Amino acid sequence: MNSTTDALLGHGSSAGAILDLIRSGHSRSRAEIARSTGLSPSTVAQRIDALIDAGYVREAGEGVSQGGRRPRTLEVDPTTGVVCAVDLGSHHATLGLVDLSGRLVAVRNENMEIADGPQRILTWIAAVADEMVAEHASPGQRLRGFGLGLPGPVDSAGLMVSPSRMPGWNGVDVAAMMTRISGLPAAIDNDANLMALGEHVSLHGEVQHFVFVKAGSSIGCGVIASGELYHGHHGMAGDISHVTVPGAPPVLCSCGRTGCLDAVAGGAAIVQALRDAGVAVADTGDVLALARDAHPLATQMLREAGTRVGGVLATIMNFFNPQRLVLGGILGEAEAFVAGVRSRIYFECLPMITDTLDISVSVAKDRAGILGAARVVLDELFDARQINSVVR
Repeated sequence: MNSTTDALLGHGSSAGAILDLIRSGHSRSRAEIARSTGLSPSTVAQRIDALIDAGYVREAGEGVSQGGRRPRTLEVDPTTGVVCAVDLGSHHATLGLVDLSGRLVAVRNENMEIADGPQRILTWIAAVADEMVAEHASPGQRLRGFGLGLPGPVDSAGLMVSPSRMPGWNGVDVAAMMTRISGLPAAIDNDANLMALGEHVSLHGEVQHFVFVKAGSSIGCGVIASGELYHGHHGMAGDISHVTVPGAPPVLCSCGRTGCLDAVAGGAAIVQALRDAGVAVADTGDVLALARDAHPLATQMLREAGTRVGGVLATIMNFFNPQRLVLGGILGEAEAFVAGVRSRIYFECLPMITDTLDISVSVAKDRAGILGAARVVLDELFDARQINSVVR
């Protein structure tokens, strides 16, 4: 149970719990907070004043009258800081500057090599973040923390676990290293998880149960259950990359096995298969460009990859029964790939599953990762216990 739920049930009445109510939009005025928490108006006023004095909250105009004077609405004060949200890939990074209210201020795309190792990459991120703050932040908005999405498994202790194509990262506590380098708080997670969370942010909580598939050079998956990012016992929930695909060619995977979903359906696998067939392609973007020009082999391979992904997802749909399946990443932009996923799911799933299942392309698109990364670091900065300590 999160702190916002605690506050709504009357179990949380501290300044930190009140800030959770304001951040979530459940309560936007002193009167609403008093009703939600059961606190007296004078106590609510005292704690709101403390949050305003500490720079966490500000008054933002007038709300709707309930018969008397219109109440002053409250919101998180965005003027006191920003966070740097980073979505790391194997060869590129998207960095976003996000204010404390969650508004995206600036975005920057950079080429990089994850194989350069954590020390070099994280030092580089800190330097780029400083540049972005100097260029885009308003006066008084200092850098407050980092949120990082990583293209490899992250366990429940925050350690990288056997990440393929990330030499030097195994066993690294990336958040702790980022904090040592920058002197600021840091929060991390697997990139597919943060893309799922970013999609949830973009949907404003309207969909409470969905599966997000990151279909790019590799295949990843994040799960939102009852409105929360689901990690599982050891943090590995949603890792479908190494599910063996029945009937797939025995392509060697980075994990040492053959026929894994990542090895036979990821963008890198499609690129390699086209090269083996004599088609000159540099990356997944080239594959999509060929498909848009009706290249028969590129289109066939995209559809075949979608069918393989759909076969794995069909089992997940039957088991989890989500409201929505969201296809993100660059392959989610390919009609042939999406068609392959749809056809296999509708063929293999029961009607009671598909009748209410919405299969759609990501609304957050290429911003999903940084929106999710921003959310996890903002949640850490606004942790109720920390807020209570600062206010006291």
